[in-house]
Amino acid sequence: MTTDDNGIAKKTGKPAVRFLKSFLSFLLTFILMFLTWLVLSGKFEPLLLWLGVISSFLVSFYFYDLLFPALDAGYFKTALRFVQYCPWLIWEIIKANFHLLRLTFHPRMIDLIDPHIITFKTNLKSDIAITTLANSITLTPGTITVTADSDGVFKVHAIDRESAQALPGIMLEKVAKVFGEKI
Repeated sequence: MTTDDNGIAKKTGKPAVRFLKSFLSFLLTFILMFLTWLVLSGKFEPLLLWLGVISSFLVSFYFYDLLFPALDAGYFKTALRFVQYCPWLIWEIIKANFHLLRLTFHPRMIDLIDPHIITFKTNLKSDIAITTLANSITLTPGTITVTADSDGVFKVHAIDRESAQALPGIMLEKVAKVFGEKI
């Protein structure tokens, strides 16, 4: 997909290639929706399975381009790098949980909790990279992204000095690497 002079998206390429990409996007969305439905429902009765298939089909038919808008080699590389990023993020969340637990049960808790609002600018350009960094910061206990704008300027609330000093840190580097951006 490219954009014309007015910034309006227009479809390019051969119709067969566009159809194949759309079909793959639909198929991946359907599989993801149905697996999610199976996990959340936990029901394996034939009628309920058919209802899950039908509802997954309808959602996939109308919204396939939201989850997988551009299936090309770069998309899969980014998805693979994101999958590799997730275990690191989970480990950081676990470490932050223990840090917050230590703060909460420390006898001098009042002295250790020192809230800060940190403002920093990143060189992230894409909306998905900025959103991923903002959500990763918020998922990490002890920090909450207050604002993140399209220029890459973040305001983050941190519960103590240690959490504030770690911002943006290695998380920014990892997110930039996932989306192939320079920091």
